[in-house]
Formats: sequence, C-alpha cells, structure tokens
Amino acid sequence: MARILVLEDERPINDLIALNLGMVGHEAVQAFTGREALEKAAESRFDLLILDVMLPDTDGFSVYERLQGTPAIFVTALGETSNKVKGFERGADDYLVKPFEMTELLLRVEAILRRTQKSEAHYRLDGMDIDFHAKTVTLHGEPVDLTMQEYALLEVLVKNRNIALSREKLMKEAWDISFMGESRTVDVHIQRLRKKLELDNRIKTVFRYGYRFEETP
Repeated sequence: MARILVLEDERPINDLIALNLGMVGHEAVQAFTGREALEKAAESRFDLLILDVMLPDTDGFSVYERLQGTPAIFVTALGETSNKVKGFERGADDYLVKPFEMTELLLRVEAILRRTQKSEAHYRLDGMDIDFHAKTVTLHGEPVDLTMQEYALLEVLVKNRNIALSREKLMKEAWDISFMGESRTVDVHIQRLRKKLELDNRIKTVFRYGYRFEETP
C-alpha cells in the first residue's frame, strides 16, 4: 500500500480519484488547494503525488517544486505540448490530460510505484499468494503453474481489483496489443484462471463489458 497525495480543486474528481485509489489498496490523502497540500506534506511523507496543474491559489508545478524528491503525476485539462514539456522538465514522472479513464490513472500509478519500489510485493487472498517480484503464484501453499499470459492477466486484474476492466483494456495491458474485436482470447484465459486458482467467486463477469476482480466479501 502506498500513501498518495491527491491535489485537485474539483471535489467530484478528487473524490473519485481517492475512491479508486482506496479500492485498489492505497491510502489517498486529499487536498484542494496548494496551501493545503503543502501543509499535509509537512505533516507526513508521501510515496506519490497526483497534482492538478490549475489551482485556485497556485499551480501544481509550484507545489511540486516545493516537494521535490517525491514521484509525481500531473493532471490537467490543458493539453498543450508546452504544459507537458514544462511538467517533464521539472521532473514529473507522468502527465494525464482530462478527461481520462480512471483505470488509465491507476495503471500509471502502479507503474511509477513499481519503478520506485513502493508497489506491493505480495497479494494474499483465499489461500492464494501472488509474489509480484518473482511473478509466482501459490494456492494453499502449493505452487500453481501459470503461463506468462495467465500471470500477466491475473496481475492486471488484481492490481485493479474492485474495478471493472473492459476486454479492450485487459488485452492492451496483459497482452500489450490493441484489441481487435476477438474476445475469446481473454475469455479463455479468464476461465483458466478461475479453474486453476479457485477464483469463480472472485473474477466476476461484467455483462457485455469485461471482468472485475472482487476483493470485497
């Protein structure tokens, strides 16, 4: 679990980001102004910053300059190249332009935390243990033989747990290819994971959309 500061002045967006971060196991601390963000950062450390560029009292770039050393993702409604360049020049790890899919943000968060060694090393549930570093899985203490694609799909599902993922998104993230309209590949691998890992009650089908890994009872 990572502690993530979410600085966004639009409350509905801030709440949505915080909710989704919490759903995948992170602790989100919300701030709505630059001053509030700096006050919270002075009280405790964070593993990642999610910073809106346009704020009522300052801008995300200025806040980031005061908090150098912490990985950051800039989020803004401005899509101009100059703003992206400005963010990366100041050391930003990533940049997202509104509107964006929440799953896209979560995947980028996970990628940064993985690079900075702040992502979770293990995930345990119902006797299943996933070692994300070794990329191995055990069930009730016994190793489970997964193909590379089965493991990749499982990791994407678990790291985005409680969130519905479309077949397109699963294909892109687990196979690293664009979805071409053939859903059977995803469906077959889902069936295999359910059988091998006793996940019938955890991997839920989202009708006409995709799948969701449920951690909640």
